Amino acid sequence: MNSFNLSPAFFLKTGDNSYEPTEATIGPWSAEFQHGGPPSALLTHALRVHPSPGAFKITRITIEILGSVPVRPCQIRVEKVRGGKRIELLRGEYLVEGKPVLIAHAWRFEAAAGVSEPVADPFVAPPLPDPQQLKFLPGVSYCPYADSLEWRFTEGGFDRLGPATVWARARIPLIAGQELDGLEALILLIDSANGISAELDISAWTFVPVDMTVGFHRQPVGPWLGMAARTTIGAEGIGQTTTVAFDGSGSVGQSIHTLFVRPR
Repeated sequence: MNSFNLSPAFFLKTGDNSYEPTEATIGPWSAEFQHGGPPSALLTHALRVHPSPGAFKITRITIEILGSVPVRPCQIRVEKVRGGKRIELLRGEYLVEGKPVLIAHAWRFEAAAGVSEPVADPFVAPPLPDPQQLKFLPGVSYCPYADSLEWRFTEGGFDRLGPATVWARARIPLIAGQELDGLEALILLIDSANGISAELDISAWTFVPVDMTVGFHRQPVGPWLGMAARTTIGAEGIGQTTTVAFDGSGSVGQSIHTLFVRPR
């Protein structure tokens, strides 16, 4: 991957609910559009910090991708759909020029230590590898988003087809001047699950995610987080990427992307 001058953060806060995306949000296909990870993470942040009656934590978030996300100023809007003392459902929107480009729904539960008997996930997180020199997607020479994270693969790679497992950490904050929470850090990278586990030649096929659902049985702890991703594609142009999300203590949950698959 090419080196470039790191931005101070993925977003600069310009108002109570307003933000300016930086170069770091740019994805691999056009300098005019963001990678899905940063705006999804920003929306997740807004849902996480939305005022609640108690110690509420996000247990599942679904993000619907309505179209390409431009590198332009945005506003975040959050509302409560279903309130409660122990369980609530929030809805969030990422708006550009008043038009929503991402919509999210998040369930938040009251978290209380010791109220349930733990049942461990048998998934074992692989050891964190030494630093790696990586090749990015074939034909892509400019992707500030990818350069703004450090990636260390234990299986697969950006330039290889098939399942992949990778550790990653953000090299810059999500929002300038604010510490990056583990939840947003995970969303920041897990949007790349379908890319790292591609099963088709990206120069001949498109496999566009239209959504992302991530469920958690505990909150992720960074800075290093990981994903073990696998893509399955049917014969009718429909695919799925499923992922185990993990941190240094093991699995934290799972995600699924729905893919629209067509030849270029």
